[in-house]
Amino acid sequence: MNYSVEGNCLRTLERNDFELISRYEKANRAHLKPWEPRRDAEYFTIDNARARVEQQVESMEAATSMFFLLLDNESGELLGRCNYTNIVRGVFQACNLGFSLAVSAQGQGLMRKTLQITNRYCFEQMALHRIMANHLPSNIRSERLLESLGFEREGCARAYLKIAGVWEDHTLRSLINPLDCI
Repeated sequence: MNYSVEGNCLRTLERNDFELISRYEKANRAHLKPWEPRRDAEYFTIDNARARVEQQVESMEAATSMFFLLLDNESGELLGRCNYTNIVRGVFQACNLGFSLAVSAQGQGLMRKTLQITNRYCFEQMALHRIMANHLPSNIRSERLLESLGFEREGCARAYLKIAGVWEDHTLRSLINPLDCI
C-alpha cells in the first residue's frame, strides 16, 4: 500500500524499518514525552526498535493491527506514523488509533491528510465498523485533529493510561464507518 500525502510517501510498516523508527523516536523524544508512557534508555536502543518492529509486523500478518509510516520523499526520513491496534472482529469490528508526528512536521496538515487516507483504508479495505481514539484532555491539537476528522466525543475514562509516569484521564472518541450507516 503506497499513497501520496502532500508529495510524501504513506506506506505500511516493513521489517527493515527499525533504523528509521529508531531515528524518529530519538529525534522526537522530548517532543513526544508528554504524550507517551515513560521510556527508559533501553527503549531507545536499535535492538529494542528491531524487536518492536518485528512484533508489529507479526501483528499485521495476524490481522490484529496495521501500522503506517509517513516518509519525506526527499530525505526518506520518517515524518509521522499512525497505528490501528487491538483489532477485534466478530460483532465488534473495531480498533484503537494511535498517531504521532515529528516536531519538524507540525502545523502542515500532514497528519489530518494521513488519517483521512488510513481511516478510509480501515473502513473500505478492512471492513471495520468503528475506530476509537483517546487523548489527554490537555492535548488540544489531538482533540482538534480528531474533531476535524469526525471523531465524536463519547466520554471520559478516569486514570485510563499511565502517561509520563502518571495515571491520566483520557477523552474517549470514536469514528463510525459511514458506509455502515447507509
